Amino acid sequence: MLEHGGNLREAALRFGRPESEWLDLSTGINPVGYPVPTIAADAWHRLPQASDTLLAAARTYYGAPHLLPVAGTQAAIQALPRIRKQSKVVLSAPSYAEHAHCWRQAGHTVQEIAYDHLAAHIDQADVMVICNPNNPTGATIAPGMLLDWAGRLAARDGWLVVDEAFGDTVPKNSVACHTHRQGLIVLRSIGKFFGLAGLRLGFVAADHALLHRLADWIGPWTVSGPAQDIGCAALSDRQWQQEVQSKLIRSGDRLHRLLAEYGIDANGTALFQWWPEEQPEVFAHHMAERGIWVRLFARQARGIRLGLPGDEAGWLRLMQALEAWKRNTQ
Repeated sequence: MLEHGGNLREAALRFGRPESEWLDLSTGINPVGYPVPTIAADAWHRLPQASDTLLAAARTYYGAPHLLPVAGTQAAIQALPRIRKQSKVVLSAPSYAEHAHCWRQAGHTVQEIAYDHLAAHIDQADVMVICNPNNPTGATIAPGMLLDWAGRLAARDGWLVVDEAFGDTVPKNSVACHTHRQGLIVLRSIGKFFGLAGLRLGFVAADHALLHRLADWIGPWTVSGPAQDIGCAALSDRQWQQEVQSKLIRSGDRLHRLLAEYGIDANGTALFQWWPEEQPEVFAHHMAERGIWVRLFARQARGIRLGLPGDEAGWLRLMQALEAWKRNTQ
């Protein structure tokens, strides 16, 4: 399997520090997640049925006319290449590596293109896959441009797949409300903004016919009963969403400013910051020696991604580690 953030057990084994003593900044997950409500007893006992209540809450939150709940968007990332004939697939790079991996694994021809150069390749692709905002760089593409690309692809039976896993703090950039159009597919995740990655709940927004094919491929009971109940509560809680969105935007700005104080020119979203690093392994090792686990990118895009500390003690610990890094590199 590919390497991902959140692999704290690996950090504990490698550096001999218990998991409980780490500050995990290796993911872009909200460190203070949605408060999980009490779950009805029958959610544990019964096979999960399709929930109209969950779908209604998700349609309202995402603004999408048709949605398919899935066990995390990873399930859809793996399934979509399997329901399409062999195609020329263009993906943004660097980006979430599972996209390229899954399309290649299904036998498609994959070309990875720098984010800023995607427009020049739209007419040579059958499928284009884009993270918007991009993971790990935080770069974005305007909705109008995405819709233009989606129309050009659809005209020749192509797809535009837009992974909006980090899109909750920039809702104006979402194209989920346009997914009634043929060939436009949007992936949304409960894990990042709501801080519920362990729930394994996501949604695919697309036209009804494509969602039907995808559901047939994935099979029954993909989303557990407890996940449906918790997801419904989180997606319906407008007050919590508004408060947390403002808090995350402030925290993202704070992280950006903190890194700048130590000479790091980073970019990102409200949930993470990323920057190219000449020796990312050295930086990651420096932080790990101080019990801070970061996301290391050592191959295609050499750099570091940092998530948000969850409390003031975490912010202080990060600042002290950055201060030591600056001293060591001067």
